[in-house]
Amino acid sequence: MPTAPNEPSPREPAFLARWNPWRGLAGLPGRLWLLFAATLVNRAGTMVLPFLALYLTRARGFSIRQAGAMLAVYGVAAIAVSPVAGRLADRVGPLPVMVGGLFGAGGVLLVYPFARGAAAIALATLVFALGNEMYRPASLTAVGSWLAPEQLRMGFVMTRLAINLGMSVGPAVGGLLATRSFTALFWVDALTSLAAGSFLLAALPRLRRAGTLPPSRREGAAAGSAGDAPAGTASGSVLADRAFLYFLIGVTVVLVVFFQHASSMPLFMVQTLGLSPAVYGLMFTLNTAAIVLFEVPLNGAMAAWPFQRSLALGALFTALGFGGLGLARGVGGVAIATSTFTLGEMILFPSSSAYAAHLAPAGRRGAYMGAYSMTAAIAFALGPWAGTAVLARWGPTALWSACFAVCLLGALLFASLRRLRPDGRAAADAAG
Repeated sequence: MPTAPNEPSPREPAFLARWNPWRGLAGLPGRLWLLFAATLVNRAGTMVLPFLALYLTRARGFSIRQAGAMLAVYGVAAIAVSPVAGRLADRVGPLPVMVGGLFGAGGVLLVYPFARGAAAIALATLVFALGNEMYRPASLTAVGSWLAPEQLRMGFVMTRLAINLGMSVGPAVGGLLATRSFTALFWVDALTSLAAGSFLLAALPRLRRAGTLPPSRREGAAAGSAGDAPAGTASGSVLADRAFLYFLIGVTVVLVVFFQHASSMPLFMVQTLGLSPAVYGLMFTLNTAAIVLFEVPLNGAMAAWPFQRSLALGALFTALGFGGLGLARGVGGVAIATSTFTLGEMILFPSSSAYAAHLAPAGRRGAYMGAYSMTAAIAFALGPWAGTAVLARWGPTALWSACFAVCLLGALLFASLRRLRPDGRAAADAAG
């Protein structure tokens, strides 16, 4: 006899089910767990990009400015490939795009250590970025296509769980390999990309048999989510959908602040507060552990919230977290600020992915998710540059005050979005 969705399986003792932080994922379809496994393998091997600048300066003798230029090559390629990968996912399906990206990235990483000279390394970096950054918009498209509207938020929570579990392993292993052999670091990353691609390729028949939502449900969801989008958006440019562009502006504004955790935040902790780089590493551990343990139940509790409310709340906690760094005077203050913006991240990111999928009309989901992915690449290119520039010229008080104000602007933008319920339909005013 089938069990109710929130009841423990007969094979799982009740006390274990009660303490299982991931039990909210139990109702998701099996094909999403296959994507979870591929993402986990791929992210567990993510180690080249975090150590690329170190490799270029230590192993290839690049100056810091030259290494920065190579990272800029990666960033520009990431911005360019995201919308292309999304449109390609609409044409041929997300699975071939994911497999192609994984094999492309894995293949170039095998030969990257043999590249000599700036031109060859720039070409290798470009090809690596094109392959590596194809995966995200295609995987977002797959989740948006495979799930019923009310499942989308938890589906994106599940993919973030795979990413964070993998990232808790990859950079740590990469750090150990980097002290011994940069070539081994590239090859391990390559092999995990190829393994993830091979896994998806082997699972392709099963995933294709599972298919997407039945046409009636998919089209109904799109009709509900398109709402007041301009007529013709389903077959026209994403740029024609003003509601979606307004949402993307809010996402970009908040992400510009969020990416300070990887740029100006470590500089502030070490140079201003005098803390050890190891303390910064502990903040990463705190962030990842909180996401792994609490993001699933938190979003399960908020499952019925209109997206307008959760997006605004996530941006508000992000503002409070980064703004709070200006008040930090030691490890305790930084830990409180990190916990606060981590709470914002856990609310904001699944909600924004699900909201983007709800707004996407049938047949155009890849294009929409590609544009959504592109905002992250743009913010990653702008955020660290702007944050470090403000820190160097005006100091930490100005930086964290500006982060608070900018992120608060994002929260206000989200608060003014049209209300959507988790099923994709417009929510009544009383629901908020």
